This record gives sequence, structure tokens and C-alpha cells, in this order.
Amino acid sequence: MITWRFVLFLITNFAVLIVMSLVLGLLEALGVVDLSTDTVFSVLVVGLVWGMTGAFVSLALSKWAALRLTKAKAITAPANPDEAWLKSTVERLAGQAGIGMPDVAIYPSDEINAFSTGMYRDHALVAVSSRLMRDMNRQQLQAVIGHEVSHIANGDMVTMTLLTGVLNAFIYFFSWLVSRGLGAVLNRVGRSIGAAIIVFLVVIFLQSALGILATLIVMAHCRRRELRADAGGAKLVGRNAMIDALKRLGTLEEGDAAGNKGTLPKPLQAFGVHDHSAEGANRWFLSHPPLEERIAALQNFKQDL
Repeated sequence: MITWRFVLFLITNFAVLIVMSLVLGLLEALGVVDLSTDTVFSVLVVGLVWGMTGAFVSLALSKWAALRLTKAKAITAPANPDEAWLKSTVERLAGQAGIGMPDVAIYPSDEINAFSTGMYRDHALVAVSSRLMRDMNRQQLQAVIGHEVSHIANGDMVTMTLLTGVLNAFIYFFSWLVSRGLGAVLNRVGRSIGAAIIVFLVVIFLQSALGILATLIVMAHCRRRELRADAGGAKLVGRNAMIDALKRLGTLEEGDAAGNKGTLPKPLQAFGVHDHSAEGANRWFLSHPPLEERIAALQNFKQDL
């Protein structure tokens, strides 16, 4: 899995560099930038370092932040049979998946969810909400845990970090290019306060537009990743158990009279076991496919492969 992530990282960066090279060549031909200077490449390096550094710092702090944001209680010495069962189940499934024993926690919430996070496959975190512990039977809980353990085994946190870092660099670099290009245009037509304001607004708009595009790319990756984690959970605990757990999630969500929309912090939502439904274009911004699509994918999943 480490090899696969490394290859994905190289391919993604190679593709970004090709696009950047083509754009830079076009801008040089138009006289917007001069590639004979070091400025363009310096900005490119700064963008990559800035994007990757921020993403990996967030990943390195993810376990610490997750425990505090959710007020989760880490289980070291189980205080009751439920905690003992949860910890032993995580340990067993982690062993089946070939990863080290994650930290295990329960966070107080009426949310129907669970999540996993962490920088390393052998030192990750699996946490479930108190409501999930209360409202699911143990077979269903085991399937949810299998889903989260599969996220860790698949290296999903690192892959997400690499993708986020590249996209951050992309936004930084192309925003700078547009700012540089507009500055060159202003030098030709004459500077004014009004023109400077227009340049500022255009750059802000571009950063926002690129940010939305980056979000759509990340969410599309997340939805595909969730299907893989469902398949991984099915391999660990059985396809029928995974389907039953997803159906139970849907039943609990539909029957939530309080209209609870969840309390899982935004940085952790992409690593929860499910997202809430949305209509129309909003579906493109969901980190998880609708439950019915995930169930249909599992029904077509051949467990012996």
C-alpha cells in the first residue's frame, strides 16, 4: 500500500507539473512572464513546500486534535464490558487487516457516526460515538469498525494529505500567475487605484473558484475512497454484515426526530462512516456517497476477490 501511495503521489505531481509547464510556456509566449528569471520557479517551489507542509502538519496533529475536538475518551483500561468488547474488536480486526493496534475512543455525541485518523498505519485512532454504541447491535458495530480499520489499512489519511497538498500548491501558484499577468497588463495601460482594486478582486475571485474546484476534486476522491473502505469492511466482517450496518445507519438517520445533523468537527467529517444526504448540486460536496449507492455497490461486491 505504501508503494501504491508513492506511485499515486508521483503521478499526481507529474501531471500538475505538465499542466504548469504548458501554462508557463503560453504565458511566456504572450509576454506575461519571463522564464529566464528564477522568480517563477521560486514561487512554484514555495507553493509546493507551503501546500505539503500545511497538509502534513495537519495530519501529524490529527489524533491529538480529534481527541480534543470531539472530547473523546480514550480507552486504556476498559471500564465496562462494552468498552472491553470495543477494544478487543478493534484489535482483532486490525490484526486481520495487517496494521498495528490503533488507539480506541468513544466520543460523547447523539451523532450516528465513527471515524479514524492518524499519520501512521500502525499508530492510528478509531473512535465511535456514544449513540452508535447505544443504538447498534454488535454485529453492526463490528462492520462499522471494519470500515474504519480499512481506511487505516488503505492509507487513506496519507493519500488525502498528498492530494490536499498538491491542490493547495496549485491554488497558490496559479493565483500568483494571474496576479502577475494582471500586473503586467496594468503596467501597459497605466496604474490607478481603481485598476488595483479590480486586480485584487479578480485574484480573490480566482482563489475562491479554485478552492471550490479543489473541494470538488477532494470530495470525489473521498466518495470513491468510501466505497473501497466499505469493500474492505466487507472482507473483514462479511458483506451482509456491512450492508446491515449501512441500512441501520439509514434507519437511525431517518428516525432522528430531533433532526440531528451531527457534531463531528469538519476536519474529521471526511473520515466518518457516513455523511448526511443532500439534494441537487449539493451532492457533489458530500464526502460520502448516498447510503443506497453504497449498499448497491456492496451487493455487487464479490467477497472472494
